[in-house]
Amino acid sequence: MFIDSTFRQRASTRPATAEAAHVIELVSREMAISKSLLLHHSRCRAPTARARQVAMYLTHVAMGQSLTAVGLAFKRDRTTVSYACGLVEDMRNDPKFDAELDRLEHLLTGGQGDA
Repeated sequence: MFIDSTFRQRASTRPATAEAAHVIELVSREMAISKSLLLHHSRCRAPTARARQVAMYLTHVAMGQSLTAVGLAFKRDRTTVSYACGLVEDMRNDPKFDAELDRLEHLLTGGQGDA
Protein backbone atom coordinates (compact mmCIF):
# COMPACT_ATOMS: atom_id res chain seq x y z
CA MET A 1 0.00 0.00 0.00
CA PHE A 2 2.77 2.46 0.94
CA ILE A 3 4.72 1.66 -2.22
CA ASP A 4 1.61 2.09 -4.37
CA SER A 5 0.76 5.49 -2.87
CA THR A 6 4.39 6.64 -3.10
CA PHE A 7 4.55 5.64 -6.76
CA ARG A 8 1.30 7.46 -7.50
CA GLN A 9 2.52 10.55 -5.67
CA ARG A 10 5.81 10.62 -7.60
CA ALA A 11 4.15 9.87 -10.92
CA SER A 12 1.59 12.61 -10.40
CA THR A 13 4.30 15.28 -10.08
CA ARG A 14 5.84 14.47 -13.49
CA PRO A 15 4.49 15.96 -16.71
CA ALA A 16 2.73 13.44 -18.95
CA THR A 17 4.60 14.43 -22.11
CA ALA A 18 8.03 15.65 -23.08
CA GLU A 19 6.37 18.63 -24.76
CA ALA A 20 4.58 19.60 -21.56
CA ALA A 21 7.81 19.19 -19.59
CA HIS A 22 9.56 21.57 -21.99
CA VAL A 23 6.77 24.15 -21.69
CA ILE A 24 6.64 23.85 -17.89
CA GLU A 25 10.41 24.37 -17.68
CA LEU A 26 10.24 27.46 -19.90
CA VAL A 27 7.20 29.05 -18.23
CA SER A 28 8.61 28.33 -14.78
CA ARG A 29 11.87 30.06 -15.66
CA GLU A 30 10.42 32.99 -17.63
CA MET A 31 7.51 33.76 -15.28
CA ALA A 32 9.41 32.99 -12.04
CA ILE A 33 6.90 30.39 -10.82
CA SER A 34 8.13 27.06 -9.48
CA LYS A 35 7.40 23.93 -11.49
CA SER A 36 5.74 22.37 -8.46
CA LEU A 37 3.25 25.26 -8.28
CA LEU A 38 2.47 24.97 -11.99
CA LEU A 39 1.58 21.32 -11.40
CA HIS A 40 -0.09 21.83 -8.01
CA HIS A 41 -3.63 20.49 -7.69
CA SER A 42 -5.04 23.72 -6.21
CA ARG A 43 -5.72 26.96 -8.06
CA CYS A 44 -3.06 28.89 -6.10
CA ARG A 45 -2.71 32.67 -6.29
CA ALA A 46 -3.56 34.65 -9.42
CA PRO A 47 0.02 34.91 -10.82
CA THR A 48 0.46 31.15 -10.47
CA ALA A 49 -2.92 30.41 -12.01
CA ARG A 50 -2.15 32.78 -14.90
CA ALA A 51 1.24 31.13 -15.50
CA ARG A 52 -0.41 27.70 -15.47
CA GLN A 53 -3.02 28.89 -17.99
CA VAL A 54 -0.27 30.22 -20.24
CA ALA A 55 1.64 26.95 -19.95
CA MET A 56 -1.47 24.91 -20.79
CA TYR A 57 -2.19 27.19 -23.76
CA LEU A 58 1.36 26.90 -25.09
CA THR A 59 1.36 23.13 -24.66
CA HIS A 60 -1.88 22.90 -26.64
CA VAL A 61 -1.30 25.54 -29.31
CA ALA A 62 2.47 25.78 -29.82
CA MET A 63 3.28 22.13 -29.12
CA GLY A 64 0.15 20.68 -30.74
CA GLN A 65 -0.93 18.53 -27.80
CA SER A 66 -4.58 17.53 -27.44
CA LEU A 67 -6.67 19.04 -24.66
CA THR A 68 -6.80 15.62 -23.02
CA ALA A 69 -2.99 15.22 -23.11
CA VAL A 70 -2.53 18.71 -21.68
CA GLY A 71 -5.05 17.94 -18.96
CA LEU A 72 -3.14 14.81 -17.99
CA ALA A 73 0.15 16.70 -17.92
CA PHE A 74 -1.22 19.43 -15.65
CA LYS A 75 -3.56 17.19 -13.63
CA ARG A 76 -6.62 19.03 -14.90
CA ASP A 77 -9.74 18.04 -16.83
CA ARG A 78 -9.70 18.74 -20.57
CA THR A 79 -12.58 21.21 -20.09
CA THR A 80 -10.41 23.19 -17.67
CA VAL A 81 -7.65 23.26 -20.29
CA SER A 82 -10.15 24.44 -22.90
CA TYR A 83 -11.35 27.21 -20.57
CA ALA A 84 -7.74 28.27 -19.86
CA CYS A 85 -6.96 28.39 -23.59
CA GLY A 86 -10.01 30.59 -24.15
CA LEU A 87 -8.91 32.98 -21.40
CA VAL A 88 -5.42 33.24 -22.84
CA GLU A 89 -6.82 33.86 -26.34
CA ASP A 90 -8.96 36.68 -24.91
CA MET A 91 -5.92 38.16 -23.14
CA ARG A 92 -4.05 38.26 -26.45
CA ASN A 93 -6.09 41.40 -27.23
CA ASP A 94 -3.64 43.21 -24.93
CA PRO A 95 -0.62 44.06 -27.13
CA LYS A 96 1.88 43.67 -24.25
CA PHE A 97 0.52 40.26 -23.27
CA ASP A 98 0.41 39.18 -26.92
CA ALA A 99 4.06 40.21 -27.41
CA GLU A 100 5.10 38.25 -24.32
CA LEU A 101 3.20 35.18 -25.49
CA ASP A 102 4.79 35.50 -28.94
CA ARG A 103 8.21 35.66 -27.26
CA LEU A 104 7.48 32.51 -25.25
CA GLU A 105 6.21 30.70 -28.36
CA HIS A 106 9.37 31.72 -30.22
CA LEU A 107 11.54 30.38 -27.38
CA LEU A 108 9.60 27.12 -27.43
CA THR A 109 9.73 26.53 -31.14
CA GLY A 110 13.21 27.93 -31.69
CA GLY A 111 11.88 30.26 -34.36
CA GLN A 112 10.38 27.47 -36.46
CA GLY A 113 7.59 28.72 -38.65
CA ASP A 114 9.11 32.19 -39.12
CA ALA A 115 8.80 33.48 -42.66
